[in-house]
Amino acid sequence: MTSYLLVGFAAALLGAVIALALGRRASDEQQAPAGAAADVEPGDPRASLLAAFEEPVLIVRDRKVAAANDAARALLGAHIEGVDVRLAIRHPAAAERLAGPPADPAQEEKLHAEIIGLGEASRPWLMSVAPLGDGSRLVRLVDQSQARAAEQMRVDFVANASHELRTPLATLLGFLETLQDDEAGGDAETRARFLKIMFDEATRMRDLLDDLMSLSRIEAERFALPRETVDLVSLVEQAKVALKPLLSGRKLVLENEASGARVAGDRGQLAQLLNNLLVNALKYGRPGTPVRVRIAPDGEMVRLSVIDQGEGIEAEHIPRLTERFYRVDASRSRQVGGTGLGLAIVKHIVLRHRGRLEIASTIGTGTEVSVYLPRADVTETS
Repeated sequence: MTSYLLVGFAAALLGAVIALALGRRASDEQQAPAGAAADVEPGDPRASLLAAFEEPVLIVRDRKVAAANDAARALLGAHIEGVDVRLAIRHPAAAERLAGPPADPAQEEKLHAEIIGLGEASRPWLMSVAPLGDGSRLVRLVDQSQARAAEQMRVDFVANASHELRTPLATLLGFLETLQDDEAGGDAETRARFLKIMFDEATRMRDLLDDLMSLSRIEAERFALPRETVDLVSLVEQAKVALKPLLSGRKLVLENEASGARVAGDRGQLAQLLNNLLVNALKYGRPGTPVRVRIAPDGEMVRLSVIDQGEGIEAEHIPRLTERFYRVDASRSRQVGGTGLGLAIVKHIVLRHRGRLEIASTIGTGTEVSVYLPRADVTETS
C-alpha cells in the first residue's frame, strides 16, 4: 500500500506540473476533432515534460491517447497517439480504469492496477492513473520487474537458508535418536563414528549461522564508508598463518607490485574478504598447486587478485557466483565444505568499500578473482 501511495503521489505531482504547463483552456480541448491523431505538438510544454521521463507516460482524454512519450511508444506501439486507449493498452484491468469518466481527484489513491503482459508476456507493471485539471488523465506505467526480482530473491534466500539448516539438523536428530537405542548406542565404535558426524553437522550449522550474521552486519553498514588505512600485505601474511592447517604443504605465493599497498577500508571485513577468497582457492585448486595473491596498482585503486590452478568455471556460471547459496556443483561444494555464502559476503564487502569485483576463469587452467579497492592516499585527500 505504501508503494502505491508513493506512486500515486508522484503521478499527482507530475499531473499538476503538466496542468500548469498547459496554458490552454478546457473548452478548447472539448472541441478537438474526434479523429485527430494527437493534440500535443512538438513545441508544447507537455511534450518536453513527457520526454523527460524514462518510464512510459501517456495523457488520455475522451478515451484516446492525446500524447505519449518515447518509452510509451516503444512499449505500446509507434502510432498509439490518437488511438482508443483500450486498443493502445490491451489489458482488461487497464480498460476498466480508463474507459469510464475521470475519477474525483479525492479518489486518486484507488486508481492503480497491476498488469502483466505489456511488452513481454511475464513482465509486471504498475499502472497509475491521475486526473488532470482539464478533464484528461495522466497514465504512468512503472516496471515492477526489479521489485519482483528483489522479492523473489528474499523468498529464495529464506527457502535456501531453511534448507541448508534443515539438512544438518535432520542428521543430528537422526543420530541422537539412534544413540538413545541401547543396542545401537552401546557399541563404542559406532558411538564414536556417530558423534564425529554429529560434530561435523553441528559445526556446519554454526558456520552457516556465523555467515548469515556476518552478511547481515555488512549489509547494515553498507552506507557507512570505512576510513581505516589497511596494509594489504600484512593481511596476506596474517592469512598465511591462520590458514596454515588448510595449506597442507601447498604454497601461498604473494606477488606485490604495489608500493605500500595501503587501502581505505575496514580491516576486519577486508581480512574476512581475503580469507574467503583464499579458502575457495585452496578448496577448488588442484592438490599440490600453489595459490597466488597478486597486489598491483590500478589508477586510484589497488587490485588484489587471488589466483588458483583448478578446473575452472564455465562462463555461464560466473555472473551467478555471488548469489547467496549458488553452487556450480552442489555435491562437490558440500564435499569440500562451505556455506554457499562466501562470495556473497565478498561482494557486499566490496560494495561497502566502493570497490569493484571481477571474476575470470578458464576451463582446465583455473580462476582469478580480483577485488579493486580505493587507495588510502586518494581517500585521504578527497
